[in-house]
Amino acid sequence: YMPLLAKQLGVEFFDEKLNSLCMSWLVDGVFAIRSAATANLKKLVAIFGIEWAQNTIITKVLSMARDPNYLHRMTTLFAINVLAEVCSADVISKFMVPVISNLSADPVPNVRFNVAKTMAKLAPVLACDTPTIDQHVKPCLLKLHEDTDDDVKYFAMEALAVF
Repeated sequence: YMPLLAKQLGVEFFDEKLNSLCMSWLVDGVFAIRSAATANLKKLVAIFGIEWAQNTIITKVLSMARDPNYLHRMTTLFAINVLAEVCSADVISKFMVPVISNLSADPVPNVRFNVAKTMAKLAPVLACDTPTIDQHVKPCLLKLHEDTDDDVKYFAMEALAVF
C-alpha cells in the first residue's frame, strides 16, 4: 500500500513523512518484511523516477553494505536485484557494481554467493558495458570462483557462464 499512498500524497510528503519508515523496513528482523520493502522500493522508483531514487534511496540502500549485520548486507544485494530492473545501466555500473564487488570479500559465505547471483542477474543490463564487465564483474567472479566455500564457487561459475 505504501507505493499507492506515496503516489497519492506526492514526493514531498513521502520524503518528509514516510521515507524513513520505508527504509526502516529494509532492516526489519523478519525476512518477509525486508523482501516486501525491496519490492516497495522498485514501485517507488517507478512512481517518483530514477533521479529521485539516486538522491533519496539508492545511497541509503548501498550504505547498508557496510552494516555489521550480514542480513542487512544481504538485503542490500536483494534490493540491488530489484532496483536494477528500474535503474539505468549507468546507475548500475557507477553505483551498484562497485558495492557488489566490495561485498565479494565479505566474511559470510551466503553474502559472497549472493554477490555472484546478483552479478548474474545484472548480466543483461551490463551486456553492452564491456569496461565494467572487464574491470569489475569478471575479476570479482574469478575471485569468487577460487573461494574456499563450495556454494560460492558454484554460483560464481554459474555467473561467469553468463558473461
